Amino acid sequence: MQNPASTSASSLRAATPTTSASPASFPPPSSTTPNAAAAAAGTTTTTTTTTTAAAAPPFEFPREYHFPPFFTRQPNANTRHSQLEKWSALILSYARHHRLYRISLPSPSSAAAGPPSSSSSSTADTEELFHNRRLGRRLGAGDAREVLEHMRREGRAEPVAHGHGGDSGDGDGGLWWVYWKTPDEWAAEVEAWVEDTAQRGVVFTLYELTEGEDTRGASFHGLDPELLQKALQVLVKRGKAQIFGQEDQRGIKFF
Repeated sequence: MQNPASTSASSLRAATPTTSASPASFPPPSSTTPNAAAAAAGTTTTTTTTTTAAAAPPFEFPREYHFPPFFTRQPNANTRHSQLEKWSALILSYARHHRLYRISLPSPSSAAAGPPSSSSSSTADTEELFHNRRLGRRLGAGDAREVLEHMRREGRAEPVAHGHGGDSGDGDGGLWWVYWKTPDEWAAEVEAWVEDTAQRGVVFTLYELTEGEDTRGASFHGLDPELLQKALQVLVKRGKAQIFGQEDQRGIKFF
């Protein structure tokens, strides 16, 4: 994410969401990364003897997330661009931390809704991401859509196609792909794995690629099946793979 122009600490403290005389400035990104937070949290993680993966440490939100004007559309063009960039970086970082591949836009009715239901992880993730309960501030559905459109222009987001759990981005509750790694980047990682493990000429089912023992430890293990197919189509177009079989039992052969 691009850093905005530096501002004095006093101007940051003075900024409020309703100020229109001068644009709000956002603090530079925190130097603490999710990896650093994970390292710190690792000292208190409870050891378990089960085979299930340990829960990820809590996501550490950047400083600007605790800055009230971050949730208010900024009228100044330069400040608005900085705001979009920071929101884009936050969404990508959050999705990477939780290994999320799609997020839903906040619903206009969510402002009056109670805590999200635990039965819908997508809604819960969106709620935490776009709603800072401590500040009592929320990014509106329209502003969230504009952030995702900005990410789409950068190649980092895309509406989930109609019929695949989304509504092509036309509805306030639409699902969006969030590409903390793009299909091309995932394709490169699959191709590298094929080379490193001498899998040329071997046939895999799509399920084996994402859930099989052979790929355990690979970066794409557990990847969303539809995103995997997007990545594999990249390899097909390059003549590096062939997909065959029925929709529910597809296989792939690497060349």
